[in-house]
Amino acid sequence: MGMGSGSAHGGSREVSGRPSGRVVNPGPGNLCWHRQGHPGGADWYALWRLSVSARRVGPRALARLSDGLTQRDRDILESVRRFRLLDARQIEQLHFTGHATPLAAARAARRVLARLARHRLLIRLDRRVGGVRAGSAGHVYALGPIGHRLLSGDSRRRWREPSTGFVDHTLAIAQLVVDARIAETAGTLELVDYQTEPDCWRSFQPGLGGVETLKPDLYMVTATSQTELVWFIEIDLGTESGGAIGRKCRTYHDYWTTGTEQHQIGVFPKVLWTTPSERRREFLQRTIAGLRTVERDLFAVTTTNKAVEVLAGGETVDFSGGRP
Repeated sequence: MGMGSGSAHGGSREVSGRPSGRVVNPGPGNLCWHRQGHPGGADWYALWRLSVSARRVGPRALARLSDGLTQRDRDILESVRRFRLLDARQIEQLHFTGHATPLAAARAARRVLARLARHRLLIRLDRRVGGVRAGSAGHVYALGPIGHRLLSGDSRRRWREPSTGFVDHTLAIAQLVVDARIAETAGTLELVDYQTEPDCWRSFQPGLGGVETLKPDLYMVTATSQTELVWFIEIDLGTESGGAIGRKCRTYHDYWTTGTEQHQIGVFPKVLWTTPSERRREFLQRTIAGLRTVERDLFAVTTTNKAVEVLAGGETVDFSGGRP
């Protein structure tokens, strides 16, 4: 199901049974941004010590530490590396699903995260999601210096406490994937694939201009029993002006006109904007509807609490004011 029909669903690929790679309507007419955070305050001497200490762990000690990790430990480190930040509850929802009770899962998660932080495989941020009252479930984790060495061999990476805005946006991106995984467990959708930043970025050359880079927050492929839906995701937390929203939409439009994505996968992914409030959703809707030189059918807008429903093929509001 290509986007030329004006459907509000993502760029889609028809499948039989479970999702396959067969593409329908591969023509270029099918319709279907890494936000840099600025470092906040930090104890710079402590951060310098942390970086130096990673290089003091010798190869043998690193090998022993690696040998002692479980597969779940490794999966947690890879998830934190991939998303850049995860809070304790998100890690629990992704990697501690096989326990008898939620309390048992929470206790196991606390023990494992404390151990990984103690070995400097993970770093725990100073701030908590939800404040002090959130307890250990509100802790936010990044990959630590030993974690970087273990996964990439990098012992020179310097850690800086990120800004509040960066943390909030990064965790919101991760939460959409967590919610999709929960929905997949419940059988309401299949999360076929997803890419985080910078893997989801696309470099292209519009016309005779210089090279530009499209920077979605996520790339996702979801599936129903009959159809694969392909998405670029923009997580909006109400911090961008209408002008900035318009410029992002223009970049998507310019990339669409190159036909690159359509040539590679057969359709152009639907660009799904998600935002927490209905009022902000209406603002995004009006802003995109007012873009006269942009192909507006590339875009869909929904609220955060309905995002998984849309990813599963649910309806959104179109730009003619009605519902598809």
